[in-house]
Amino acid sequence: MPGSSTPLAHPLRRPFGLPAWTVIVPLLGLVALTLGSGGLFSAIKLALLGAAIMAAVYHAEVLAHYLGEPFGTLVLALAVTVIEVSLIVSIMLSEGAGAQALARDTLIAAIMITVNGIMGLCLLAGGRRHHKQNFTRSGVSAGLAMLATLSVLTLILPNYTVSERGPFYTDAQLIFVAVVSLAVYATFVVAQTIRHREDFLHVDPAVKKAVTHAPVVRSQALAAGLSMVVTLVVVVLLAKKLSPVIESGVAAIGAPQALVGIIIAALVLAPEGFAALAAARRNAVQTSINLAIGSALASIGLTIPAVAVASLAMGLELELGLSMRSTVLLALTLLVATLTFAQGRTTFVQGVIHLVIFASYLFLTIFP
Repeated sequence: MPGSSTPLAHPLRRPFGLPAWTVIVPLLGLVALTLGSGGLFSAIKLALLGAAIMAAVYHAEVLAHYLGEPFGTLVLALAVTVIEVSLIVSIMLSEGAGAQALARDTLIAAIMITVNGIMGLCLLAGGRRHHKQNFTRSGVSAGLAMLATLSVLTLILPNYTVSERGPFYTDAQLIFVAVVSLAVYATFVVAQTIRHREDFLHVDPAVKKAVTHAPVVRSQALAAGLSMVVTLVVVVLLAKKLSPVIESGVAAIGAPQALVGIIIAALVLAPEGFAALAAARRNAVQTSINLAIGSALASIGLTIPAVAVASLAMGLELELGLSMRSTVLLALTLLVATLTFAQGRTTFVQGVIHLVIFASYLFLTIFP
């Protein structure tokens, strides 16, 4: 599975060590683009889209093992975010019902899935197996501060500005928030990889001894990088073809349009969730936290500039402000996350709490 370390430990099965399916799936995806739009063809495209996402994240994880931490989690987060942005923009361009609120719905879903869903499962699974798990507080605190800042600026503040009525920013405000989002995320990347790299690492000799990977050679890493680029292109093209199908499917079952954002976020974050869960089970919860917070930051820091450019270039309205219900859940999430990571160690108790918040978010989205 792409989210785990198992595939990299296998002997080389192809030149450069890439499994056959990760190369075949993008090729099949290109062929599927020529198919019609019937129900069967849409199902095939959807299956290939899911497989292509898994292949892209697999290639990203090969690069992750080659580069080492914390560069590995950064590459994985960036790969997932590129996929997320492509899906959001594709559906926005379709101009279907709820398209103007899709970015907002996907961003809040990404935060809830990463901070509550993924982290809840990781802390629960890791706590059950290892009782208490330790991590470095300084990096996590910095990441949460950045996440809280971006969340408020992009998802809450639009409701309280007076230049534009409703949950919207003016063009000037949107440009400012897009620049600020990109600047904050760039700051996080520099801190994580250069200036304060040690704050995002927690080395446990027992864990390091227990976790071994087959070495990734330079040729294998280069092949994975090129394959990842090709696979991401296929994902974008398939997403553009399938965007009307996702919207019509949600409408057909009578679910709120916000469910489209949850589907997109869940689709692209599922492989990363597997990676985080595998890390927590082997007592490397620092990697799980880096993945969760890094993905949430990347989702906002890269998605907002991308959708801002798209909306301004094509004259689309971009609804960013959250409802009061979602605002309360976001505030609760940030508060509980701050308390969870304040001590430098976690247990299964915090995992249960985060999962309860995530379940409440899902239930109240479907049954508002």
